[in-house]
Amino acid sequence: MTNFASARRKMVDGQVRTNDVTDLRIIDAMLEVPREAFVPDAQRAMAYLDLDIDVGSKRYLIKPVVIAKMLQAADIASSDRALVVGCASGYAAAIAGRLAAEVVATEADPALAATATAALAAVGAGNVTVVAAEAAAGAPDKAPYDVIVLDGATEVAPERLYEQLVMGGRLVGVFATEQPPRVEIVTRSPGDFGNRPLFDAYAPILPGLERPAAFVF
Repeated sequence: MTNFASARRKMVDGQVRTNDVTDLRIIDAMLEVPREAFVPDAQRAMAYLDLDIDVGSKRYLIKPVVIAKMLQAADIASSDRALVVGCASGYAAAIAGRLAAEVVATEADPALAATATAALAAVGAGNVTVVAAEAAAGAPDKAPYDVIVLDGATEVAPERLYEQLVMGGRLVGVFATEQPPRVEIVTRSPGDFGNRPLFDAYAPILPGLERPAAFVF
């Protein structure tokens, strides 16, 4: 039988701390939130491995170190409202919920959104609300947001999401618009959105944020 508490500690000490994640709020959240609660029963033994874990519907829990470093870059304040795009079964939203005042999480697959809602309730993430919505659409009826986190990669500029940021707000995600993919932070300022690359990283592409198919003669 897997000792999940021990595995959780090893994940944080061996994957997260060793990759320059120094925000103690993120470290504490990742020590407290049971990642196995967001993984299908048959794959729970894999919950703390350095892997993108398939949770169905072409959705994944992305590697713990990638989500940790993105959340650290997002610099979420305890008063912030955050949007987690493509939350899959809800793990990243649960971690963000330990940092922010309120989190809205979107998931395109309604069944997976229901799974995320149940898992988040089970771990006491009462400040996280899951909405069934396409990744590119965000949740404009609940906007604006101080922070938006892509729980996966994008091959296109997610401009509809940019518009849901407050002035001075930031979006963090894996941008696979070029090779190699890299995490970038996009900050909204009056009349403009500024991109800054942070570090190379891979994550599965979020459905709805794929590059349009090229026309072939």
